[in-house]
Amino acid sequence: MTEQGEIRAVTREVHPVPARRHELPYAPAIHVTGPVDMLYVSGMTAAPLYHQHPHVREEHLHAPDIETQVRRAMDKIKMVLETEGLTLRHVVKMTKYLTDMRDLDGMSGVLSEYFGDWKPASTTICVNCLNQPGARVEIEVTAMRPK
Repeated sequence: MTEQGEIRAVTREVHPVPARRHELPYAPAIHVTGPVDMLYVSGMTAAPLYHQHPHVREEHLHAPDIETQVRRAMDKIKMVLETEGLTLRHVVKMTKYLTDMRDLDGMSGVLSEYFGDWKPASTTICVNCLNQPGARVEIEVTAMRPK
C-alpha cells in the first residue's frame, strides 16, 4: 500500500523463451503481482507458440483431430504456467473457443486428462473461425497464486 492507502499492482510480460520475444505481437501471458498474484495467459492454439507474423502457412499445419489440437494448446499453457512456477491447479478460469460445438466432447475428454479432478470456472464459445486456417480450438486461462 502507498501512503494514501492505495493498493498497487505490478504487471510484467511472461515469455517462456525470452530470446524469441520479438517474434510475437502479444505476450504469451501477463503476470500481475499485488494483493493477489494473477497470471493471464493468452489464447493458445495448436500452432507453435513462437511463430512469424504475419503468419507463414507452413508454421500452422494443424492436426485434423480436436484431441491433438487440444493437447498441443494445453502443453503450451502448461509451459507458460511452469515458467512462473505454477501448475494447472492454479488455473481459476478458462475460456475455450471452438469452431464446431460437435468437438466439445473430444475437447472435454482431453481437458479432463490435464485437470483431473480440478474444475476451474469455464466458458465455451463457438466462433466462426480462428486466426489460423485449420485451427479448431483456442484456450485461454487465468491462474492465481495465493499470497
